[in-house]
Amino acid sequence: MTAFRIEEMDCANEVSILRRALTPLVGNPDRLEFDVLSRRMRVDMDGLALRPDDVVAAVARTGMRAAPETAGRPGVVPGSLPSASQRHHHGHAHCRGDCQSHGPADGHGHPMSSEHGHDHVQADLQATATRPAQIPALAGCSCCGGACAVPIPGDASSGLLSLLPSGLTALWQRQSSLLLCAVSGIALAAGIGVEWARSGSLLAVFAESGVPHAATLVLWLAAAVTGAWRVLPRALHSVRTLRPDMNLLMVTAVIGAAAIGQFFEGASVAFLFAVANQLESWSVDRARSAIAALLDISPSRALLLSRPGDVGGDVAGDVVAGMGGALTGTPVETAVENVPVGSRILIRAGDRVPLDGTVAAGSSDIDQSPITGESMPVPKRAGEPVYAGTINGGGVLEVLTTRAASDTTLARILHMVEAAQSRRARAVQWVDRFAAVYTPAMLAVAALVAVVPPLFFGGAWSARVYEALVVLVIACPCALVISTPVSIVAGLTSAARNGVLVKGGSFLELPASLTAVAFDKTGTLTLGRPRVARVLPVDGHPQVRDAASALRIAAALEGPSSHPLARAIVQHARQVPGAGLDDGATASDHRTLPGLGAEGVVDGARWRIGNRRYFAQDGPQHGPSGGAESIGTDDADAGSSVLLWNDAGLAAVMELEDDLRPDARAVLDDLRAAGLHRMVMLTGDNAATAARVAVACGVTDIRADLLPADKTAAVAALVAEGERVAMVGDGVNDAPALATAHLGIAMGGIGSDAAIETADITLMSDDLGKLPWLVRHSRRTLGVIRQNIGFALGLKALFLGLAVFQVASLWMAIVADIGGSFLVIMNGLRLLRPKA
Repeated sequence: MTAFRIEEMDCANEVSILRRALTPLVGNPDRLEFDVLSRRMRVDMDGLALRPDDVVAAVARTGMRAAPETAGRPGVVPGSLPSASQRHHHGHAHCRGDCQSHGPADGHGHPMSSEHGHDHVQADLQATATRPAQIPALAGCSCCGGACAVPIPGDASSGLLSLLPSGLTALWQRQSSLLLCAVSGIALAAGIGVEWARSGSLLAVFAESGVPHAATLVLWLAAAVTGAWRVLPRALHSVRTLRPDMNLLMVTAVIGAAAIGQFFEGASVAFLFAVANQLESWSVDRARSAIAALLDISPSRALLLSRPGDVGGDVAGDVVAGMGGALTGTPVETAVENVPVGSRILIRAGDRVPLDGTVAAGSSDIDQSPITGESMPVPKRAGEPVYAGTINGGGVLEVLTTRAASDTTLARILHMVEAAQSRRARAVQWVDRFAAVYTPAMLAVAALVAVVPPLFFGGAWSARVYEALVVLVIACPCALVISTPVSIVAGLTSAARNGVLVKGGSFLELPASLTAVAFDKTGTLTLGRPRVARVLPVDGHPQVRDAASALRIAAALEGPSSHPLARAIVQHARQVPGAGLDDGATASDHRTLPGLGAEGVVDGARWRIGNRRYFAQDGPQHGPSGGAESIGTDDADAGSSVLLWNDAGLAAVMELEDDLRPDARAVLDDLRAAGLHRMVMLTGDNAATAARVAVACGVTDIRADLLPADKTAAVAALVAEGERVAMVGDGVNDAPALATAHLGIAMGGIGSDAAIETADITLMSDDLGKLPWLVRHSRRTLGVIRQNIGFALGLKALFLGLAVFQVASLWMAIVADIGGSFLVIMNGLRLLRPKA
């Protein structure tokens, strides 16, 4: 996918224009991806005879500008500027290419490369103290005389800008829309000032009585032209494609006002519509900045102790004494993008963690709230993970990095929040469909207002044309179109900042309509950290004499498994002398049976370990006395039963218990109070264990002894019954069930890549209390969206009625439109402040 930066892409209207313009070029609209939040468009050009220049030219025909993106600092929010030491300067897209003959360097030692017909200079400006103007590719070259440094093709003023100093050119590229808006406003105000001074009455200016002074006329025409400069190409594009939009409405109103001599009102419409566009841009920047603020919590530099393969294991060979143990190496401050995976870094007390990694030495408490929303610091010891952007407490840590800067948990969260914009909410889709019909319908209404009264009822044509122009301005769906995306973006951002990663606007809407929640037991309703409570050897088994010998074999069989019960058995075995994996027992010919257990050869004998279902299928029909007959006697009081056996019979029964989450019952009560009437527990454990947990947390609908396929079938049955179902699980074993539910919610995503990839929503910490918050946040977001849509449509209806009775004027209509846009934007941005 080739990425393009499009500064003017602020809402769904621009996305629709771009999609229509580029679909004939790529053949399939699925090859196009749009991210309004980062103003980025991605085009899949694989297998197409298509160059980036062709895309740039097609975008230019819509009145917008596209620039192929280059890579900046790893981990930077897509679309934001790279670090100062790695900035790429884009060349002109239509340079002949002779510039490449300058060689691999530019004469100042700055490396140059060519990509897609563009020249790029990657210069360490800080290290060489070189200004951009000193780099020949930026100051100009022999083949194009400096054209390589001019704006992107498609900017209507790009030819003129080649005559300006490079500083003004750069300013224009960054702030052209704002500058044009400012010039339009100044010209409009200056014209008002001239007329006020000439007539002596400000009311006369607004009434526009008489012919304006020549200077006033020039100023107001300048205000109209500069205010509509960015809109005019888009309006022309809508005419060529026979797809009328808000840009055409505004340009028609401006031209029509000038045609009937209403120069002040035409200039006012152009200026205020430019202000409305600036508001749209500001609202996107505001929401985007809220996400970018997350990136700021991740340091740009790390204290490097050693890289993989360094002799002696450190950079300088000295010793740094730290709390929690001796830490080796003298730290060298290094940019995070230059720290390879497998390096050792130092994290001092109070520092933010720069990269994901595993604690190699030291101990401390880590504040993970910037990512997970957890209120309490989490203790970290050797072997435990830490995450970029979190805050170290009072200890000093030596950390072995496990991810590059561009692939940290924080960077992936930011990427997924931005990618979520392409998954549009139903409310956004409804607004898009409505606007597509509404805009041409209002054009027809305006035409009827202009033509029908003079033809059939008499009256002045100019008055009716004026009212038709008022209708056009009122009809502008700007506030309606921007209201929903702003609310969705703000809602997604707020959720991410609260430790809830939502993969799209459609998934942000769903929690508001849920009626049932299906919970996995282990790791969801319980803590997910089972512990071995008892090991019961079976008397008379020839190979198992005591608990230690049983645990030794069990640990060998469970060692390769990542299942929580298997990990608990291995951990318990390590605490029993002679039973751990380090004591020599290994399993060959090992095989894992999902939902059942495992088998393998230990000490020359084939052993099996697993649940009662597995034992019932493959267990021996004979064995020592008290074997098979005794395995279920304590089920009512015990936790999960794990059985160990071979052909000689049942050897041992291990009872494991998993403690209930302290807040589980309160969370389920909160969900019921919110109207989710049905709570279901799905578990692979036996019925007695499931019942014990269910009683403790208040669940009455229990489905026990389930394989992963059975969980999927249970969720499908709930859906078939007409319930709106959310499945809450760990995101790995429960993946099929998560996909089957209307909404899949994964727990503890901060420690699980699979959770982030599998579920629709991920609770980044193991905080079940985020579920009621999510339901309330979803309903609050939908409430704001409904408020915005109702307000925007109500305002249109009000002023349409005023126009019919010839009460509304052009400037009143545009002020109402811009005021409506401002209010819906501010209302949507309220969601950035999450409620408890």
